[in-house]
Amino acid sequence: MNAIRAVLIATGAAAGAFGISLLLGLGQRNLIATVEWLAGGVVLHDAFVGPAVIAAAFVVARLFRGRVPAAVIVGGIVLATVTVVAIPVLGRFGQRPDNTTLLNGSYGVGWLVFAGLTLLLVLVLGMRGRRRSGHTGEGGGDGTGPGRR
Repeated sequence: MNAIRAVLIATGAAAGAFGISLLLGLGQRNLIATVEWLAGGVVLHDAFVGPAVIAAAFVVARLFRGRVPAAVIVGGIVLATVTVVAIPVLGRFGQRPDNTTLLNGSYGVGWLVFAGLTLLLVLVLGMRGRRRSGHTGEGGGDGTGPGRR
């Protein structure tokens, strides 16, 4: 297991270094725009996405009295975060008529595929978790199930 972990870490580090070298080769203007985009993503997440997800999880927990599988909560967080990051692409902000190759992909279709796969994974993991815990829909509904604390 340690060898696999080492290979994954080395591969990730090499890919990151390659990406940084490409970014640095694009010039200072692109570097500044990238830093602004990354900082904006952090601010957007911490100011809006994080509190909205926490509020939504609180409301869902209250409405369903803790009977929501963890996979649903995690899936919602993943989907919300990816959606917020994808807003500029989905809205085609920055598209220019003088450059038809800019933002010319089917980004909406890609997001729908991602959302569908996320929901499918949530369903599979949610059902798997219910089966493992022996949950029958009865009892306290606190999500602990038999054998869990």
